[in-house]
Amino acid sequence: MKPNPLKHKLAQHEQTYGGWIALGHPIIPEILAPAGFDWLVVDMEHSSIELPDLLPLVINIEANGMVPLVRVGENDPNLIKRIMDIGAYGVIVANVCSGQEAQAAVNAVKYPPVGTRGVGLYRAQSFGKTFESYLQWVQDESVVIIQIEHIDAVNNIDEIFSTPGLDGYMIGPYDLSGSLGKPGQFQDPEVEAAIQAVREAGKRHNVPAGFHSVASDPEAAKQRKEQGFVFLAFCTDAIFLGDAAIQAVRRLKDEN
Repeated sequence: MKPNPLKHKLAQHEQTYGGWIALGHPIIPEILAPAGFDWLVVDMEHSSIELPDLLPLVINIEANGMVPLVRVGENDPNLIKRIMDIGAYGVIVANVCSGQEAQAAVNAVKYPPVGTRGVGLYRAQSFGKTFESYLQWVQDESVVIIQIEHIDAVNNIDEIFSTPGLDGYMIGPYDLSGSLGKPGQFQDPEVEAAIQAVREAGKRHNVPAGFHSVASDPEAAKQRKEQGFVFLAFCTDAIFLGDAAIQAVRRLKDEN
């Protein structure tokens, strides 16, 4: 496997931009590649994408010069192990609410003695031919991102961010606002205060900040960039497709 530029940019708190794949067709990474994303996340939490769909997506993300990441909806070591064996460069683990859960995410990605990942020989290890080099690659290059998306996580944030092996965090704004009883109300003072508490803790613990700006409006994403979110996901493939079609057809009909 290749060196992971995202790993090193995160370590330096350099700005990166990612896309979000919710549609499982393997040609999606090729379509998105000219946009200039640094990384793409395959969403296995809020989509119909399953493991058989994942392999061609990871291959095509990497082949088109982007870092392949996978978002998992459960902190399941067996699922994470299989995703990494397919060849993902790292995972985004949803809804981490404690230091113990953060450590479990790191353990699932890393081999002993750092973590507890089981050893197998599949695509990531070139089917056994490059296990020794892959072993070193995992320790040096793999990425573990946790999602902070519940008020319980905010209340435990110092414990979570004290976990060794984290490469960054991503705020899940919808679920975080939902855990406060205000789903989607991102400008609500209580929601903003929770996000600010996470950002301040990230600075204290030197954990790079991430955010998923879901709308297709780049101005909304720019606002998050200006707030210091260096691991910035922009929109999703499905939203890009829908918004572009809606806007284009409206313009077409308006001209008649």
